[in-house]
Amino acid sequence: MDTVNSTDGTSIAYSAQGDGPVIVIVNGALSRAVDADPLAAALADAGFRAVTWDRRARGDSEDARGSTPEREVEDLAAVIETVGGAAGVLGHSSGAVLALYAASAGVPVGALFLSEPPLRFGADEPADDLAERLQKLVDDGELEEAITTFQLENIGLPQEMVDQFRSSEQFAAVVPLAQSTVYDTTLVRQVSTPPPSMLSVGSPVTILRGEQTFPMLITGSDRLADEIEGAELVIVPESVMHRPDPAATAAVVRDRLR
Repeated sequence: MDTVNSTDGTSIAYSAQGDGPVIVIVNGALSRAVDADPLAAALADAGFRAVTWDRRARGDSEDARGSTPEREVEDLAAVIETVGGAAGVLGHSSGAVLALYAASAGVPVGALFLSEPPLRFGADEPADDLAERLQKLVDDGELEEAITTFQLENIGLPQEMVDQFRSSEQFAAVVPLAQSTVYDTTLVRQVSTPPPSMLSVGSPVTILRGEQTFPMLITGSDRLADEIEGAELVIVPESVMHRPDPAATAAVVRDRLR
């Protein structure tokens, strides 16, 4: 992966595949750039140059103590600038929230494709002190507890599902991402009811969601589509339970940009 320095000097790792208009992918919680490789490959097959990157405190990117959502906006801006601009930004989950927030801050994102943003609009919000409690767990070295607390209290997964994941081989891969749970919690809490600036971005907005996904994501996606004038809501049947289908998602982007 290549790297670019963000405004605060934090090194952000990114990579690209394919040729054509640039689409920058912004991953969601507990994921790294490599997890978006299937989606990037599908976009490359559709005629795009797909850029993936590790958000700060993940994978090959660095971190800075006390990072804020504004720092992550600067990270995305740095990636877009270093790849020569973007025809579009495709964000999934908290990555969709970050993409929309960055657009509202003036980052030149091109067209916005927002996949199942976890916006609650004031309903069933996590506890106000969740980010602070997660940070304490991380500072105390309780990384596994930070991951499971995030899954239970922020994502809202049932205890049985979290216990199953914790006992799986995949759990070890996400433990190093514990610090990022603080950043995702802080970001979504800050704009869970989007301010007018996020509802009036100048970019074309397409909101994607599956038919079979978590009820909160259906409610949040549909309401966001209603509140952004001119936004298009696209139901992607192939995307199931908060997992964007690479080929079907790439087709949505292709049909709107090619």
